[in-house]
Amino acid sequence: MSNNVDQHLSIPVIDLAPARSGSDEDVQIVAKELYEAFKNVGFAYVKNHGVPEDVVNEAFHWSRKFFSLPQSDKDLAPHPPEAWHHRGYSSVGREKVSQMIFDEASIAAARNVPDVKESFDIGRYDDATRMTNVWLPRDVLPGFREFFEGFYEICYAAEMELLRLIALGMGLEKEYFVGYHVKKDNQIRLLHYPTIEENLLRQGKAERIAAHTDFGTITMLFQDDVGGLEVEDVSEKGKFNPAPYIPGTAVVNIGDFLMRWSNDELKSTMHRVKAPPLVEGEGEVPKDKTTKERYSIVYFMCADMEKTIDCVPGCWGPERPKKYEPVNCMEYTNMRMAALY
Repeated sequence: MSNNVDQHLSIPVIDLAPARSGSDEDVQIVAKELYEAFKNVGFAYVKNHGVPEDVVNEAFHWSRKFFSLPQSDKDLAPHPPEAWHHRGYSSVGREKVSQMIFDEASIAAARNVPDVKESFDIGRYDDATRMTNVWLPRDVLPGFREFFEGFYEICYAAEMELLRLIALGMGLEKEYFVGYHVKKDNQIRLLHYPTIEENLLRQGKAERIAAHTDFGTITMLFQDDVGGLEVEDVSEKGKFNPAPYIPGTAVVNIGDFLMRWSNDELKSTMHRVKAPPLVEGEGEVPKDKTTKERYSIVYFMCADMEKTIDCVPGCWGPERPKKYEPVNCMEYTNMRMAALY
């Protein structure tokens, strides 16, 4: 039912189909596989994740159409000036992903190596949200908004299944996490990495995305076949291994919020996007060689903003004290967002 992509990296491939159509025993087996992956590696390739392949392909189609628009059109849906209002379009260089640095001097130093990417962020779209979406005028790209509002709902259904399986894998009642994710306070991020001189990436003079952990509950990533995603080796800090595209899968990983919630039982693992892996025997990269442009689509799953979480039952006790104080989701998210913009 599951297998390893790479013996050293050991990101397992887990098929959710048996949990959907099989016996209670099959559900428990899949739940345990997910739990073990997120406890030991923090990452899994997930098959039959609930987002149909044709829908994923259509999402990439719309993403390419958006990023191929003239700059003046994309700028009609600008990311608001406030860091916490994470919606709309961010041009190349606007955001710099960093890892747990919050003072101005450190953030400024990190920005000396720019992230060469552009993005578009979408969240819940009901009237009660404080983070309203920033859309293009409908006539600029007809159908774009309608598709991604539907895509959001499909991803949310997939999220509910993952949350139930993780809860069961941890020995909790299956609705335990679902109750904290009712308001759909999630985020879709469309990412485009333009072509760039490959040596700038390899020499560290530019980044696609620097090494970081995600800070929500769980992340589901759809990537194209260009390559570049790397995940930190669980046994050798500072070493990153490729996490290549596997057709028919999503890359699913734990965020810092769930790691904290589980008292570090589940692992939020560092990852980054660099230059695609060198082809064996390729030799030195020519000075003028450019990387292919890369696209990815991310669905960040977050707890409802007004919820305050404490350590999950079963993850602490007399021999295992709580490592973290209770935290409010909105306060935690705002703190992490402030370092990006």
